[in-house]
Amino acid sequence: MKLLSFDQYFKDSLKDPEFKKLWEKAEPKYQLSRQIIKKRLEKKMSQQELAKKSGTTQAIISKIENSSFNPTINLLERICLGLGSKLTFSIG
Repeated sequence: MKLLSFDQYFKDSLKDPEFKKLWEKAEPKYQLSRQIIKKRLEKKMSQQELAKKSGTTQAIISKIENSSFNPTINLLERICLGLGSKLTFSIG
């Protein structure tokens, strides 16, 4: 049995219309969480430190980073400020 890389498995999975539909719905939250994690780690900040700078809790930062929480734009702006960034987005 040949083992597939994750990238190949994912690419093959996107051929399934049902999976593709689910991914398209989940991808924005996934991308948001990845960007927050990346920026936080670049700044060498813990979730607790980011939470304090953002006026929220570590639990909320964790949920956002795990894509299990829908943050408001206001909260995202505060998180971006805490990261020394600004919130930008586009509609494609």
